[in-house]
Amino acid sequence: MISGALVRPRRGKLIGGVCAALAARFGLPTFLVRLGFVIFGLVGIGELVYIALWIIIPKAPA
Repeated sequence: MISGALVRPRRGKLIGGVCAALAARFGLPTFLVRLGFVIFGLVGIGELVYIALWIIIPKAPA
């Protein structure tokens, strides 16, 4: 289930809101998305993808 636009939330985020945005957009639990980034971080690509998405995904309107 895909719901809404891809925007970083102003609440419910830990660092930049990328995982919360992806979880809300694709209807997944936030902890699973965060776990995925941790696993990809151990491989060495997670940090780069997170930073790129942090720059690309706009912040939710106030």
